[in-house]
Amino acid sequence: MSGTPEGPVHPEPPETRAADSALTERHPPYGAEPRVGCSPSELRDYRAAFRVAQLAMAVIDQDGVVVTANDSFGTLVGAAPESLREQAAADLVDLASDGRTWHAYREVLRGRRSRFRCTRRLKHADGRSLWAEVTVAPVPDSRRVLLSITDISDRRELQARLRHLQMHDPVTRLPNRALFFERLSAALESSTQDAADRASAAAVAGTASAVAVAGAVDAVGPGGTISSSYESYGYGRTGRIGLCYLDLDGFKAVNDTLGHRVGDRLLAAVASRLTECADSDGYTRSGGHLVARLGGDEFAIVVEESTGTEQLADLARSVLSALQRPFDLGGQRLSVSASIGVVERSGSGTTATALMQDADTTLYWAKADGKARWTLFDPERNAHRMTRQALSSTLRPAVERGEFALEYQPLVDLADGAVRGVEALVRWNHPQFGVLPPNRFVGIAEEDGSIVELGRWVLNTACRQARQWQKDHPRERPIFVSVNVAVRQVWDSDLVADVAGILAETGLAPHLLQLELTESAVMGSAGRPLQALQALSDMGVRIAIDDFGTGYSNLAYLSRLPVSVLKLDGSFVRGFQDEEHANPADELIVEALVQLAHRLGLTVTAECVETSGQASRLRRIGCDTGQGWLYSRAVTPDRIAELIGAEPLPA
Repeated sequence: MSGTPEGPVHPEPPETRAADSALTERHPPYGAEPRVGCSPSELRDYRAAFRVAQLAMAVIDQDGVVVTANDSFGTLVGAAPESLREQAAADLVDLASDGRTWHAYREVLRGRRSRFRCTRRLKHADGRSLWAEVTVAPVPDSRRVLLSITDISDRRELQARLRHLQMHDPVTRLPNRALFFERLSAALESSTQDAADRASAAAVAGTASAVAVAGAVDAVGPGGTISSSYESYGYGRTGRIGLCYLDLDGFKAVNDTLGHRVGDRLLAAVASRLTECADSDGYTRSGGHLVARLGGDEFAIVVEESTGTEQLADLARSVLSALQRPFDLGGQRLSVSASIGVVERSGSGTTATALMQDADTTLYWAKADGKARWTLFDPERNAHRMTRQALSSTLRPAVERGEFALEYQPLVDLADGAVRGVEALVRWNHPQFGVLPPNRFVGIAEEDGSIVELGRWVLNTACRQARQWQKDHPRERPIFVSVNVAVRQVWDSDLVADVAGILAETGLAPHLLQLELTESAVMGSAGRPLQALQALSDMGVRIAIDDFGTGYSNLAYLSRLPVSVLKLDGSFVRGFQDEEHANPADELIVEALVQLAHRLGLTVTAECVETSGQASRLRRIGCDTGQGWLYSRAVTPDRIAELIGAEPLPA
């Protein structure tokens, strides 16, 4: 059909048929033989069906020009079908707006592609917008193609509603985790692209300046300045992004005591206040700050184009203030608090995963620091955490790989300067961080339980070495070895059986082994720990309280615990360091502790003895042994062997 009123019923003359559309033309496709033509009545039926079809259709030639269009197509674009002839179809349905679509469309026109389909947002003649599915396919036995348009607005609207339900939390109606990460990733990608564009613009501006210097004045404005928009590029944009990641403190108690229905109402009320805080903080080029519920009682606020940490700090403070106001939920008055982790940085080069990981770490810090507060991400603190995590993950295998070694610090008799014993101090020869002292990893080992395996290795190695010294110096008085024991070793292992087995295996006498536990561990001992200590003491092993005077200092425990030695904390001894301005109170305290210990049948060891003056005063008040740099640092087993039977150390 040609788009004109319907023709006569009788057969049309050849000149009329020549002006007809591709529906009446029987041009064979490339390389194909023509088919037997249809009867005139069939052709009239085809033309009539084409004209009245509800589907908007147009026949296009190889150049993309409309040959004929039906009434629905004309109604869609707001023009009579016959007036659309000779117009470019791509302009009518917006097929030239992007290169990929245009290329695919041209490939169909040239016969190199069998079909092409895309989705376009079009403006209807009545003014409303609609979503259309545009299909372009060759007409059989013709060099022309058929363009059809299907209104899919209802389908798109349904998809949009379903996506909204999928991407929003049903309780708070806030964006959920999926939409949060989608928006966050888009914001970060935008920041990265902006940074690249600014770098490109700066490079172009620099080139233009160089040209201006060379005399190409028409590239610059008056006075030799760049007249383009490079100076104003990025106005209002910072390229930075901020995140407040918060968690309600004690929300589980609300659910457990009042039920999930009240808990959900509380979450909805919290969401409302968070949205108010975000809206009052201002708007960015993409609108207000994104507030999302990530799950449970966790929420997040994303600040695009943030202006610095102070903006995020102000937002976090306003959130805490808003949540501290009581919530009235149907006659029930509830109060909650929140902990907030705050991260603010340049968006370029940052990933959503990395940003959330740092925010989660900072939230953990806020809770660990006491809750009901906000904490700003600290790279140095995070580096320490990462190092700690790296140590934790490699600690257990390190024992198997033999990365640990023991050094020994002498315990010297203050009366004659003779070495009476040594304290075994573990070192970790870490392949990445070098030699690590015990304070870098023992706490980690106690947390993850690897202290049991490590402690067993230390005990075995120290006892074996003490026995070896005894064998190498049979005529000398044997020295004892003191080994530190964590309270978790007493709880999580059969320490008594371990000690008995190691002593039997190495041949070391029980009285030559001393086990040191901290004052806080020993003073709180009851049940199994107390029974273990008693069994070890009955075996002949000496029990020492390490760092005495820094913990509970409950003297009543000393008469009930199987303790043999008190090791005074170095803070007492340091008070003796200044001879000219000595504090009499320090000496009185130490003297009282020494006298008390002796009356209970205990010996006393002073730690951190660094000067001969300290040693003299400790000896004068009756302290038994000393340990510190005055005598020796922690040294290898070979150096200890040289001290056995040698001249007394300075006392």
